Amino acid sequence: MPGTTIDRSLAEELSSALSASGTETAQVLAPFTGEVLHNLPLSTATDVTDAAAAARVAQRAWRAAGWAHRRKVLLKAHDLLLADRERLMDAVQSETGKTRGQAFEEIFSGASVTRYYAVAARNFLATRRRRAGIPLVIQTRVSYKPKGIVGVITPWNYPLSLSLMDVIPALAAGNAVVQKADNQGALSILASRKAFIDAGVPAALWAVVAGDGATIGNAVVDVADYVCFTGSTATGTKVGERAAARLIGASLELGGKNPLLVLDDVDPVKAAANAVYSCYSSMGQLCVSIERIYVQRAVADAFTAAFVERVSSLVQGPAFDFSTDVGSLTSTAQLERVKAHVDDAVAKGATVLTGGKPRPDLGPLFFEPTVLTNVTADMACAANETFGPVVAIHVVDTVEEAVAAANASEFGLNSSIFAGSRSRARAVADQIDSGSVNINEGYRATFSSIDAPMGGMKHSGLGRRNGREGIQRFAEARTVAESTGLLTLPRTGKEFAGMAGIMVTLLVALKFIRRR
Repeated sequence: MPGTTIDRSLAEELSSALSASGTETAQVLAPFTGEVLHNLPLSTATDVTDAAAAARVAQRAWRAAGWAHRRKVLLKAHDLLLADRERLMDAVQSETGKTRGQAFEEIFSGASVTRYYAVAARNFLATRRRRAGIPLVIQTRVSYKPKGIVGVITPWNYPLSLSLMDVIPALAAGNAVVQKADNQGALSILASRKAFIDAGVPAALWAVVAGDGATIGNAVVDVADYVCFTGSTATGTKVGERAAARLIGASLELGGKNPLLVLDDVDPVKAAANAVYSCYSSMGQLCVSIERIYVQRAVADAFTAAFVERVSSLVQGPAFDFSTDVGSLTSTAQLERVKAHVDDAVAKGATVLTGGKPRPDLGPLFFEPTVLTNVTADMACAANETFGPVVAIHVVDTVEEAVAAANASEFGLNSSIFAGSRSRARAVADQIDSGSVNINEGYRATFSSIDAPMGGMKHSGLGRRNGREGIQRFAEARTVAESTGLLTLPRTGKEFAGMAGIMVTLLVALKFIRRR
């Protein structure tokens, strides 16, 4: 029934859709309780190879079916996603431990990206004329050809939305997909995939595999014509290197240590209320989540007091309805990492303003939303991504100091600026080194803007998802140029001698009339 942990028999029915031929399975645990959620079949490298072979066959028919067919199928899938949203939210919560509201955000994001590319794909990849080198004499067109098989390697933290943000534009462009799901997120991926299969996407066109990250992930890279990876910088670097060795492209969304700048013209109470969600959504297990806050001294006391009060009042618990504000961490490894960062900071002199402790009374992986001050550079949480509900507040005197501190990181994924004047905030945004900058929002302003590219700078990744850029990465651009016969281009020394002057005159004329 809706609003409960997903039934184990349903979970195992869905997981039977994995490309997995053997008998080996892995237990997937429910974060809220620590109990076994289901037994996930594990794939082998041979399963990946076989899935890719079937996907190549399916891709040829999918491409040949044309734009109108793909649009119709994807729009139907959009409707099926929304119709099945309660069960999909159950799946997301059961695997990740997030709240109902944050699970709903995944459904909203997945439906949005599906509708967007169903409608926009043809326009983004339409054949268009380009400016020829010699006007009238040459005509030039650029067209786009699907890559073939897109390998998608998806993390556990946002299994449904991060999956669809890569899979759907790949399918809309006419490609097949072989996707490696994290064991902890496979159920959500398979549940959402069912909507697309029911809508008319051939099952072989979108294959899902699961298993050991190195073995199965490497196998996916080895069969793909393009690779999308979302995850840690360390693993993403290896994926990029393996893709480069095969001379295939890759888009990598990697880690972040995302800053929030609070300028001195804000309403500190209102800013604090908005900032809290930016930090603790999905218990901070989000690559674009805020972990560092730089607040100008004039509003620091009021902002900090309001922020701590708001954090302290968050309702935490294991609920399959909208009664909670924050949920659970997803794995024991996450709990241990968060605890280690907090313990290290406290041991080295940081102050805990609220939180700082596990909550075993709520469940095995709950940890209190935590606010730290007096965090120094020698602490593990200062520069390294915690990926949990831990935020450090720093007081600065000037905007310049805040910008310098925000940019003093190896990462550049997401950032945020809270200000009373949006024009002032836009001027500051131009100085921030990150792929996304939000004004008076933490991450949802940019994350929800499907028409705009999303990605990181520095060690936060390569490439962009979403928008025109997010689908053109899945297609090869081809130039076709033709001679119109109006004029024969020179072929011999004598012909060059006769035409060189004319061609120079043409160049001068084009410059004079400012033609490209």
